[in-house]
Amino acid sequence: MPRLIVGPFNRVEGDLEVRLDIADGRVRSAEVCAPMYRGFEQILLGRPAGDALVIVPRICGICSVSQSVAATRALADLAGVQQPPNGLLATNLMLACENLADHLTHFYLFFMPDFTREVYATRPWFVEARRRFAALSPEGCGEHHRLATAARARWFTLMGLLGGKWPHTGSLEAGGSARAIDAAERLRLLARVREFRSFLERTLFGAPLEAVAALSSLAELARWRAERPDGDLRFFLDLADELGLARLGPGPGLWISHGAYPQPDGTRAIGGGVWRAGAPATVALELSRITEDVTRAWLAADGEPARHPARGLTLPDADKPGAYSWNKAPRLGGEVAETGALARQLADGQPLLRELVTREGTGVLARVLARLMELARVVPLMEGWLKAIRPGEPFCRPAPLPADGQGCGLTEAARGALGHWIALQGGRIRHWQIIAPTSWNFSPRDAAGRPGALEQALEDAPVQPGETTPVAVQHIVRSFDPCMVCTVH
Repeated sequence: MPRLIVGPFNRVEGDLEVRLDIADGRVRSAEVCAPMYRGFEQILLGRPAGDALVIVPRICGICSVSQSVAATRALADLAGVQQPPNGLLATNLMLACENLADHLTHFYLFFMPDFTREVYATRPWFVEARRRFAALSPEGCGEHHRLATAARARWFTLMGLLGGKWPHTGSLEAGGSARAIDAAERLRLLARVREFRSFLERTLFGAPLEAVAALSSLAELARWRAERPDGDLRFFLDLADELGLARLGPGPGLWISHGAYPQPDGTRAIGGGVWRAGAPATVALELSRITEDVTRAWLAADGEPARHPARGLTLPDADKPGAYSWNKAPRLGGEVAETGALARQLADGQPLLRELVTREGTGVLARVLARLMELARVVPLMEGWLKAIRPGEPFCRPAPLPADGQGCGLTEAARGALGHWIALQGGRIRHWQIIAPTSWNFSPRDAAGRPGALEQALEDAPVQPGETTPVAVQHIVRSFDPCMVCTVH
């Protein structure tokens, strides 16, 4: 079979290479390569634990708050401290600010510009797509592309009030948020959230957020599409129907989520767990069943190719036979799993997306729609969190760390489940292992030969004669919203 090597991809964070074996106009097998090694997990070793709060956010400039949250939760677990309600709410607000900005960026700047390429010039929606979403064209950027960029810039002023700056926000601590919010700042934050709500309701949805979040079936979605003004969600759904995006890029059929936005009462605003296609209910995620397989990674196995991250190793072996990626292969009980906004919504029981996945299978449409649904769901939550903050009450508690011990910190980045597993010895970092969302989704094959989630999604994708970067492959890759800089830390 002829082999096609695609990469680097534009509008993807970091380096990515995909090797495709093609037969009869279809992808028969794929290898996803993360070609960049940086070594953050090695940089951390031997340092005081507090250094991690400066180093870890630098893993990624897009999801730096997510890395900080996971790290601070691992340290809080080790210290045995609970954040005060204000600290928990402020942390949720910062994490939600970053996650929703990522969803907005993905839709308007990463994903939709692909539909303005000349390959679609004969489609009836092409001219309108260019008017809205073009990244570069003789006429300039698309109108909604510009509006979304401006809305994103205004949105991130929340992070200035909440945490001082973005990226690499430095106010997050094991005991909460070091940046207290007073009553006047809370009002300014609420005004900025409502401004963002206005953009979403006017441009993206053409409807109130609550109406979008309440959609609970494909029948309701169809009625909504027939009745609502022409927002960008409706435009995307029409386009997705014509191109068959619902069935393009099916995943492994197993989704995992750590659960998002813990509340002061111990619940989570978006529940976590494991959901399997067709299952009646979500089941608990057993962390003990997670392993990282390095069989096809340029990393030494040291006699044990699959380890739990609490015992994991990240030792480069650049000449390892049979390896093709720096990324490890996380598995849950030996099975390939997918994570991300779709996994969060499925684990939480969102009925519309469960019906879509059950009837059509996982595909590009479901992954993109899940991000947009999350925008509609989380903005009202943020308004509630701001109202629940009590100025004058503590935002952070002392969190003295023991000299020796282990901890685990879990969170949900925009792209999915993120976990940090740490150990201290003599007051210094003895062990620090990270499984990022893209590590799950873009993993290579494991010892049993099971391909990763993206590798499975690419199988059977159409390739047109003469295509050097197949359009269908780009849609599938971007539907996962990859952050390749997070795969090898």
